[in-house]
Amino acid sequence: MKKPLSISRRTLLKATGAAALGIIPAGTLLVRAAGKPHPKALQAKNWAMVINAKLCPPGCRICQEACHKVHNVPNMPDPKQDVKWIWPESYNSAFPYETHPYTDQANEKRAYPVLCNHCENPSCVRVCPTKATFQRPDGVVMMDYHRCIGCRFCMAACPYGARSFNFKDPRPHIPQLNPAYPTRTPGVVEKCNFCDERLAVGQMPACMEACPAKAILFGDLNDPASPVRQALASNVTLQRKTKLGTRPKVFYIV
Repeated sequence: MKKPLSISRRTLLKATGAAALGIIPAGTLLVRAAGKPHPKALQAKNWAMVINAKLCPPGCRICQEACHKVHNVPNMPDPKQDVKWIWPESYNSAFPYETHPYTDQANEKRAYPVLCNHCENPSCVRVCPTKATFQRPDGVVMMDYHRCIGCRFCMAACPYGARSFNFKDPRPHIPQLNPAYPTRTPGVVEKCNFCDERLAVGQMPACMEACPAKAILFGDLNDPASPVRQALASNVTLQRKTKLGTRPKVFYIV
């Protein structure tokens, strides 16, 4: 398991100065200050998410819009260069192993929000040659954009299509820049990070907070009293492509 990259104050000041001078594109640095965590930081042993698809209003994309706005996800004009952190999929695409001729037609017509599953056994982590993709002790699968060399091995290894590649500078295609989160550069891969930067300051994921139907739950999978465990105990749920052995940690109430 890869540990966070350490950085000295002098190196950080040099990098920040270079960014200010335009030597390094502004917004590409994401360095969390060393020392004590934020007093309101949310912590868990094993973060997980439950999405109650029955509550999702037809055609609603508020969770996607909130996520993409917070994380500076661009709206690329070319669909082949699409960048996405959360997006809708049909039942057959989201749960191909759970489909049969007698599947409820209501399920087949519903759109399911899908995202990185932050798997317990992430294939993307195993194939990354530079450890740009790594798994934290709390289960969140993270991206270090500075170590990413754009080989796209992680994209080939991910069975969920949860990763996007920046074929060109995404910044001209960001409708409203959020200065609190870094933009990316051409040649790197990106994906959902379970709103790591929000958890670090005591905030829940943006998709969960924005959902008008309260269809998204988030919490510690190891805590029997957490919202996700309570939802799993009282509902029949599905995970995506469980036959592959990745053990995804995004669950769906269908």
